[in-house]
Amino acid sequence: MPTLQFKGKNIIWNHHLAVPFHTLDEISDLHYNPEKANGNTIIEGDNLIALKSLLPQFAGKVKCIYIDPPYNTGNEGWIYNDKVNSPLIKEWIGKEVGADDLTRHDKWLCMMTPRLKLLRELLTEDGTIFISIDENEFNYLKSLLNEIFGENQFVTQLTVLCNPKGRSQDKYFATNHEYVIAFSKNELPKGYYSVEKDPEQIKEEYPEENDIGKYRLLELRNTHREFGKHNRKNLYYPFYVNKNGEISLEKSEDTIEVFPIWDDGFEGCWTWDFKKAEADFEFLEAREVKGKWKIYRKSYASGVEKMLKTIWNDKSFHTEKGQKIFNELFNIKGKLFNAPKSVDLIKTLIKTITKENDIILDAFSGTGTTMHAVMDLNKEDGGNRQCIMVQMTEATEHEPEKNICKDITRERIKRAINKFDYDSGFKYFRVGIPLDAETMLAGQLPTYKQFAKYVYYLCTGENLDKENGINEETFFVGEFGKQAIYLVYKQDYDTLTRLALNLSMAERIKKEQPGKKRIVYAPSCFLDEEYLTDNQIDYVGIPYNLFQRTEK
Repeated sequence: MPTLQFKGKNIIWNHHLAVPFHTLDEISDLHYNPEKANGNTIIEGDNLIALKSLLPQFAGKVKCIYIDPPYNTGNEGWIYNDKVNSPLIKEWIGKEVGADDLTRHDKWLCMMTPRLKLLRELLTEDGTIFISIDENEFNYLKSLLNEIFGENQFVTQLTVLCNPKGRSQDKYFATNHEYVIAFSKNELPKGYYSVEKDPEQIKEEYPEENDIGKYRLLELRNTHREFGKHNRKNLYYPFYVNKNGEISLEKSEDTIEVFPIWDDGFEGCWTWDFKKAEADFEFLEAREVKGKWKIYRKSYASGVEKMLKTIWNDKSFHTEKGQKIFNELFNIKGKLFNAPKSVDLIKTLIKTITKENDIILDAFSGTGTTMHAVMDLNKEDGGNRQCIMVQMTEATEHEPEKNICKDITRERIKRAINKFDYDSGFKYFRVGIPLDAETMLAGQLPTYKQFAKYVYYLCTGENLDKENGINEETFFVGEFGKQAIYLVYKQDYDTLTRLALNLSMAERIKKEQPGKKRIVYAPSCFLDEEYLTDNQIDYVGIPYNLFQRTEK
């Protein structure tokens, strides 16, 4: 497979592995209806760090990811700020990427690569990522996704009419569309993205109705001229119809034969063979059309799904619709935030892949359209979907108090809940301190639960589902197969320097977890290797040894 080359690729290709886990600190003052949050989470901070920090809890659990990254038009004012230890990358940090920047595509790809790798880790095995993009980076993005996800995981390239008037500033043609590119984590079966037809569409397309339900009649004769009696002999046989339109597979005195013959005499064929017609005879019906009998099959609407097309031309998807809803929520006439996405567009994407209890993630949240769409969809179909959104503050040297996440993203969702009467809420978190040796030795310590979830993930590669099973008093974190995991730790530096895995603690752990391998993370250990081996205890020193481990 051809690969995409760009400046810095060899430097950042595995950068996501070097990004330290951070705490995600709960900011209770910024929650809204937290008792109804149901997993809805807004995270303030750098999305690369936030995505890495979500892994201990959400790796392999997110069904649908939607992101709307910078399009890299040269007019967005985005700045490359990833802390990569390389002279080349360091030259880029803190500098706005403009249209005349000859490395703007390289910078954009260096920014996207580690984020896409982490996003892939967060997806369920049958999950999908949708990415809004325009022509500036589309080709580069698709090539990059081919490398990270695999060519066979390409799902579709949707063309969305978003600006009917077109962009007047364009050089040759007025662009009035954008793209949504979709990749799945693994290959999925045909029809996976079909959605149920809405009631009005069913009513229009299925005008007939009986005791079973609404249906439409589809002609049983194969409408493809190239198929006929000459090459489909098993599909050429007669039906028998009487004057009342009653159909039969057996000839009687008052019936006439009906063959799949075209008006010009061409002998065609049916779409069903004789055995199929016998088995599903109840679905067949005869209708007289222009003095001739035709055979039809009943196609019922119950459970019918439609396959979506790749060109989306719906007025509700227009950018101006997204702008209108946003402006109404903030009671403004200008553009506090430029070109927010349409709620209906995101809602339709989410519909194609999620069910009632799935998790949706947006790592470039902007105005919070994704969580708005999730709440609206839940209200519409009674679902219980959860949404996680990540957004930076976008503070600068000139605007140190700027906070897009708190003042735009959070505020928009709060107002949407009130305006549209969503029975929902959210919790607000902020990216906190790194979980690394340097930070801990400096006295900045995570809470016990924050550290415990990280330790469990580091040890097992899995999420700690039963967080309420953590017991800080006994230092118990959780179980994984035939392993029991303990963390000897307190969120107090002085206490931490005196904690150790000693004999009395080891004997207690043995009694609590008989017949299991015990993995104990602790600042120090007072037991010799022979005792540890004989009693199936693995000791991992914190903070140093913990971060030196390379195997899970």
